[in-house]
Amino acid sequence: METVPYSHLEKGTFLIATPEVDSGIFFRGVLLLCEHSSSGSFGIVINKNLDLELPEEILSIEQLNNPRVEIRAGGPVQTSQMMLIHTSESIPEQTIEICEGVHLGGDLQFLQEAITTESGPQMRLCFGYAGWQAGQLEREFLDGGWYLYPASSEDIFETPPDRLWQTLLRKLGGRYATLSMIPDDPSLN
Repeated sequence: METVPYSHLEKGTFLIATPEVDSGIFFRGVLLLCEHSSSGSFGIVINKNLDLELPEEILSIEQLNNPRVEIRAGGPVQTSQMMLIHTSESIPEQTIEICEGVHLGGDLQFLQEAITTESGPQMRLCFGYAGWQAGQLEREFLDGGWYLYPASSEDIFETPPDRLWQTLLRKLGGRYATLSMIPDDPSLN
């Protein structure tokens, strides 16, 4: 008997793009839902690497001593805005906990300290985000645009970004696991 799929749109949920989403940043995208309410929602794409040179006053490569810092394309809205997703609990007044061990937020001083400390927190610098108006995300979900899965620190920080989409589908099991084997370009099948 197949288990009932996770179906709760709430903060701390992964939005996993269905195979029907076949282009753009959401193609095989995994988003971390950071806020969901009756007035709207926002999330951050966490599995799309971004090759980007940051201004020296934000991040100097010579200062980057924390090997657990990675840069991601966070979404199509305000792509010049940087969002910090990290494992640090040291600044609760500046952050919100998205799920256990995963925090969003922090100021420039926190960022500088986190990247220059070899034992600093795991961190994703995400540029941009995804946003939905009231009811829009619910409609997309009901129309079959997203699969849902509870977010975890392990999946965000330990699973390679290019394998996250497939990994989460396999965790969902059943027909979802089968979908994880679809090649990026079905014409190559």
